Amino acid sequence: MPHRPCSLLAVLCLVLLPLAGVAASLPLIPRPARVDLHEGRFVLARVTPLRSAGDDAAARAAAQFLRDALEAVDGPRVQLGPGRAGPAIEFVSDPAAPAAAEAYTLDIDAQRVRIAAREPAGLVHGAATLFQLLTRSAQVTDLPALHIEDAPRFAWRGLMLDSVRHMQSPDEIRALIDQMALAKLNVLHWHLSDDQGWRVEIKRHPELTRIGAWRTPPGAGRDGEPSRYGGWYTQEQIRALVAHAAARGITIVPEIDMPGHAQAAVAAYPELGVTGTRPAVSVDWGVNPWLFNVDEATFGFIEGVLDELMALFPSRYIHVGGDEAIKDQWQAAPAVQARMRELGLTSENALQGWFIGRLGRYLDAHGRKLIGWDEILEGDNLPAGATVMSWRGSDGAIKAALTGHDVVMAPAPTLYFDHVQSALDDEYSGRLGVEALRGIYAFEPVPGVLGAAQVRHVLGVQANVWTEHLPSHAHVEHAVFPRLAALAEVAWSSAAARDWADFATRLPAQLARYRRAGVHVADGAFAVAIDTDRNLALATGRATVRLSNQSGVGTLRYTLDGSEPRADSLPYLAPLVLSLPAHVRANAFAADGVALAAPRERRLDRQSLLSLPGSALPNCPGSDFRLRVQPTPDATSTQPVYAVNVFDTCQQLPPTRLDGVTAIRVEAARLERKYALAHEQRLVVSRAHATPFGELEIHADRCDGTLLASLPLPDPAHSPRRFPLTSALPALSGERSLCFIYTAPIDGPLYGIGRVDLVPGP
Repeated sequence: MPHRPCSLLAVLCLVLLPLAGVAASLPLIPRPARVDLHEGRFVLARVTPLRSAGDDAAARAAAQFLRDALEAVDGPRVQLGPGRAGPAIEFVSDPAAPAAAEAYTLDIDAQRVRIAAREPAGLVHGAATLFQLLTRSAQVTDLPALHIEDAPRFAWRGLMLDSVRHMQSPDEIRALIDQMALAKLNVLHWHLSDDQGWRVEIKRHPELTRIGAWRTPPGAGRDGEPSRYGGWYTQEQIRALVAHAAARGITIVPEIDMPGHAQAAVAAYPELGVTGTRPAVSVDWGVNPWLFNVDEATFGFIEGVLDELMALFPSRYIHVGGDEAIKDQWQAAPAVQARMRELGLTSENALQGWFIGRLGRYLDAHGRKLIGWDEILEGDNLPAGATVMSWRGSDGAIKAALTGHDVVMAPAPTLYFDHVQSALDDEYSGRLGVEALRGIYAFEPVPGVLGAAQVRHVLGVQANVWTEHLPSHAHVEHAVFPRLAALAEVAWSSAAARDWADFATRLPAQLARYRRAGVHVADGAFAVAIDTDRNLALATGRATVRLSNQSGVGTLRYTLDGSEPRADSLPYLAPLVLSLPAHVRANAFAADGVALAAPRERRLDRQSLLSLPGSALPNCPGSDFRLRVQPTPDATSTQPVYAVNVFDTCQQLPPTRLDGVTAIRVEAARLERKYALAHEQRLVVSRAHATPFGELEIHADRCDGTLLASLPLPDPAHSPRRFPLTSALPALSGERSLCFIYTAPIDGPLYGIGRVDLVPGP
């Protein structure tokens, strides 16, 4: 338990303090429900035996999981089998173990380590806790004597992986499953179809993968773009992944999106659609108009797909999507309107409710349960046993619980892990704003307005990893870790037991485990931001430098000579006042001296103070939408990244002291405009342009201020993706803002700003 200050119960506190301190030092995430520490240690042998009863398959599987996890991080050596007599690690399926679902006990004394549970999942969770004890530092030689009794708060502890917009290999998914199991998550929600591709082999409908699994990106075959993008998972690969997950206590819940997000399916089989025409598989992110039609042949097709899904995935739940189905095609189709009249339905929302209800009844008849995004509530025809996944905040969860439906909390933006983790200049691509580690940890899954009867409908919590802007597995891991650790504690531990300061003391050991396992873990929560007042420094030649990190975790240390900060470098205690030029490097360190992040640095001189990355240029007033994107949509690199607004390409330079500035240089980038905006297309700002491909306009102070420069954009067909734009500037004095507006036609490329350099005169 965490060390808390003594109060009036001084005597009792003095007795408990040593025990509390030792318990707090156990770096276990999620925090167990109960830990009792005892005298003594279990000393590890050179190779410690792992034992289970010969006929106990669940115990053997949990022991194998522990062995594999330790081997992956070069941890203490263990050996499966009877082994020699003497101290050993034992796994036991025990009907007398605590009865709570997924519960386990872990007992350690000088002679043995014993993990016991009634269910296989409990044994796996016990193995995960023991793994953390065995890897609490780089060289573990013994274990403290203790008793742990533990069970989860929520039954659904999930992570959604989108493999449609960008795919991951089976090995990459297996690695993600392993980390989920070590965090005691138990549901992988796998998004397998959307407008941009169909990813699951359906043997009776081969065109779904022959055609629907592939898209042709803009500029295919040029500037490094592949000729096409896509692929699918074979049924053999899926069965292997399902088995791998099951052995680790994880259920894979498949999602096939209906009735919207259907463009890839309609591209494969146009008769499934409403218009009868064959679209291309979409290359655009966002909301596309293609829907399934509602005739009997289409339902026969869908039911055949569901049959094969149910044969592949033994999960209780099948996810049918139900989100973002704009109804334009249904509204315009005489056959659909006739079907609505036949069914006595008065709106397209009611038709979607009927559609989802029919799928729910089909799944019920086959012993499965329908789950879908919260739009499935809109048609008032939801089967009683259907479960709602609330993504548009908590309103869907509240409505679902009040109407007697189970619910999984997965709200945007808080639990959308495709949102960036930090505002650092080197942050990866993703949605803005920032969803920080500490904010994830603070999330409470149960809406406070629910009464006791409704609270029972909250099955649990899930984070979602949409991959429009996460093209490689390195991007996915960067988005997931370490936020997965915070999610794990939210999902497992009681609300009363959660404490950020205590979590922060346990976190460095978990970061070390990720790195030892080769996980591409983000460090934005711990990296040091090096800030100064640019204008004051430009005016005085002296910079007041402030160091901070997002999480408040670790001791901040710095150097001023260009060397890399170490655990014995100067600690940051107060703002630094430095004469220009200066070079600051800084990092955060755990109590044991281990660096929590890569060092960050900042050079402070006149030119650097007059330069800003494009990500530091906020949107012009009137629009807060913002993305961090890369030059190509299927990039395998992680940098460079450009902050853009797809509705209005207008950004502002914060007020800057411009005395002596005579010119400007902008690093510009041509980006793919690949956003399906549906009814929001009307929000895209179109501007007049004087040259064929538009200009970058630079205005003084405001977007309607004096035009200082107009820089023509090059022909996209005969220019590189990244290019400089330079111009002289008239003399300006004092602190002034600049507005940057791209006037490129909105039916062509999108443009971003990589960096702005203001150039002082001689």
